[in-house]
Amino acid sequence: MNESQLCFIGAGNMARSLIGGLLADGFPADRIRASDPDAGQREAVAQRFGVQVFADNAEALAGAHVLILAVKPQGLAALARELAPQLDATNPLLISVAAGIRASDLDRWLGGNRPLVRCMPNTPALVQSGATALYATAAVNDAQRNLAESILRAVGLTLWVEDETQMDAVTALSGSGPAYFFLMIEAMQQAGTDLGLPADTARLLALQTAFGAARMALESEDPPGRLRERVTSPGGTTERALAALEDGGFRALVARAMQAAQARSRELAEQLGADA
Repeated sequence: MNESQLCFIGAGNMARSLIGGLLADGFPADRIRASDPDAGQREAVAQRFGVQVFADNAEALAGAHVLILAVKPQGLAALARELAPQLDATNPLLISVAAGIRASDLDRWLGGNRPLVRCMPNTPALVQSGATALYATAAVNDAQRNLAESILRAVGLTLWVEDETQMDAVTALSGSGPAYFFLMIEAMQQAGTDLGLPADTARLLALQTAFGAARMALESEDPPGRLRERVTSPGGTTERALAALEDGGFRALVARAMQAAQARSRELAEQLGADA
C-alpha cells in the first residue's frame, strides 16, 4: 500500500479524516495529493498534513494509483465526466465516499467498466472511530479490494457488502446512526438536569456512560441483550426504567426511524442519479 500514489478530489472533513488516519498509520505524506477549488481548504490541508495540494483536478490526478472522490454528491456527476477522459490512460482504483450515489450511476458517468468501490463512512471517522461499509463493482480485483479496505480501515472498522441495495440499510444504521446516539445522549443529559444534577455533571455522566456501554459491547463476546440483562436486577431501578422505555414503544420507534432513513436514502439515489 505504501507504494501507491493517492489522490483526493475534495479536501473537506472526510478527506481530512482519511488523510489524518493514513498518516497516523505510517503512510508517507509525499504519496498523498489533494485538490480542492477552495484555497482555504487547500491551505488548511497542506499546513496540517504536509501533503501536496492543487487547485486543478487533472494536475492532482496525474500518476495516481487510487482516486478518492470526496466531494458533495450533487457535484459528482459533473466531476466524473470531467475526469473520465484522463482516467482512460491509467484506469486507477476509484473510491467514492459520496453519500447516496450508486456505483452504477457513478460508473456510467465515468465512462463504464471502472474499478470502483463505493463507501459509506460515518462521522466518527473524524476521530478514527468510524464504521465504513464498502461495495465493489465487478471491475475491482482482489488486490484493489484489499487496498480500498486498508485505506478506509485507517479511520475505523470496515466491512464489505456484496449487494449494493444493502447500502441503503447501512446508511440507515451506521451512516445516520451517530445522530441517534447523540439524540439519546442529549435526552439523557436533559433528563439528568431535570432530576436535579448540575448541567456539567449530567453531560459528563451521559457521555461517559455512552462510551463505556459501547466499549463493553465491542469487547464482549455476549450480545447486547445479554449485557442488558446483567445490568437489570429484578425489581431494581434499571428494570423500572427499561419498562418505561418498552411501554413507550422504544423498539418500534427505532425501527420506524431506520425505515424512514432507508427510504430517504433510496429516494436520494434515484434523484441524484436521474438529475445527471
